[in-house]
Amino acid sequence: MIRFVGAGPGAADLITVRGQRVIETSPVCLYAGSLVPAELLDRCPPGARIVDTANLNLGQILAEMTRAHEQGLDVARLHSGDPSVFSAMAEQMRRLDAAGVPYEVVPGVPAFAAAAASLRRELTVPGVAQTIILTRTSERATPMPPGEDLTTLGRSRATMVLHLAVQRIEPVTAELAGSYGSDCPVAVIAYASRADEVIIRGTLGDISDMVRAAGVKRTAVIIVGRVLTAAQFPDSHLYSVARAR
Repeated sequence: MIRFVGAGPGAADLITVRGQRVIETSPVCLYAGSLVPAELLDRCPPGARIVDTANLNLGQILAEMTRAHEQGLDVARLHSGDPSVFSAMAEQMRRLDAAGVPYEVVPGVPAFAAAAASLRRELTVPGVAQTIILTRTSERATPMPPGEDLTTLGRSRATMVLHLAVQRIEPVTAELAGSYGSDCPVAVIAYASRADEVIIRGTLGDISDMVRAAGVKRTAVIIVGRVLTAAQFPDSHLYSVARAR
């Protein structure tokens, strides 16, 4: 059985119990390079085949998985964060389906959740924002589908989380300022949950200079929205006195 495992955002203990058990019992482990904490690999069983896929192409990765399956060996395929978001898992599953190879998915803690925890913020605050947009930019990646450009998405002024975009911080903030306003709060979190985590707070008007000064160029998420500084907002109905009656 092939099991796609969300390895979490970086801290080795931010993995599910199920994910850890898969790693501990799989004689073959494929992991996404430096994005997966090395401490997790220490949990592989003795003698396990451990393969860094950072420099492998899709065909080579599939060959490793199908070979293990043919040998009757379980495979832990580790992806950073949660594999449902920007993991390239879908194209691997499509080929496994074609080859008749069974697989399962074990969810993990996504990077945006770890970033919000580090900021100590709820991203859905009553009366401020109840929607989160998870997106990216098309620089050095596949083009964005029609209607998913930042200008279009930004018109909602929902809380927005951008992955794989910190290298384009200047055009990103300039494009979003038209909808959110240059004074809209922004946070850039690099290496969320790790020992070398970096948190930069600012606005769409000044965050670019701060990010460049800090030298942050990769492995970061950008969170945009008024929820980052909201202090005055109504309590939710979840624990209201009226609801309890």
